[in-house]
Amino acid sequence: MSEVMLQQTPVARAVPVWEQWMSRWSRPSDLAAETQGEAVRAWGKLGYPRRAMRLHECATAIANSHSDVVPSDVDVLLSLPGIGAYTARAVACFAYGQRVPVVDTNVRRVIARATAADDSARTVSPADFRAAEALLPPEQETAAVFSAAVMELGATICTARNPVCGACPIVDCAWVAAGRPAGDGPVRTQPYAGTDRQVRGLLLDVLRDSSGPVERVALDIVWPRDPGQRQRALDSLLLDGLIEQTDSGLFALAGEAG
Repeated sequence: MSEVMLQQTPVARAVPVWEQWMSRWSRPSDLAAETQGEAVRAWGKLGYPRRAMRLHECATAIANSHSDVVPSDVDVLLSLPGIGAYTARAVACFAYGQRVPVVDTNVRRVIARATAADDSARTVSPADFRAAEALLPPEQETAAVFSAAVMELGATICTARNPVCGACPIVDCAWVAAGRPAGDGPVRTQPYAGTDRQVRGLLLDVLRDSSGPVERVALDIVWPRDPGQRQRALDSLLLDGLIEQTDSGLFALAGEAG
């Protein structure tokens, strides 16, 4: 649950929602018993609400096929809805202490800089997993600690913009030896205000705050300035399965159309 919530979301924003979910749904079957719409409602303002639906699907699969216990095997984890290469390995490593490579952008940066002086890649590739696995200590327990340490190093010291090389424990860093060559720089993120993402969020807010299906007018009034953009956002929510439309034309969160 925490690994999914922390995707594209800062820890400070995710923690309160994670605590609420864990208190309310401590077992996969507890979440599976709810509607997908309730998961989206409880997701609140974390953004990218399809993650809430994937978590609900994952919880359902775990409850039905794995005796309500999150699997520890990477391949089994990968077979679950919404679980990708990073998340599967993170769960196996951090929850079960297994010796598996865990690579996010922070880990990729640390290893790339330390071993090859290369700071240009922006995304994690299969080669990064192989590079991380080659560096793992042979002992399982130590390997799990190592993975957590490298991730923390990339998040706090070997950062993308302002690395604190004087505080880094890596002595023979290829990137430093090469004069800290500049990479392509961080990817610029799209502003949120005025985007389809903002409109989608406003439409979802109406349905989160409702106890049942609502009329179209309740959605129209939250973004009156651009009906075309509003319709596009509404269509995308329907296409993603986040909301549903009743036979009478009302709108509701997934699983709550009645």
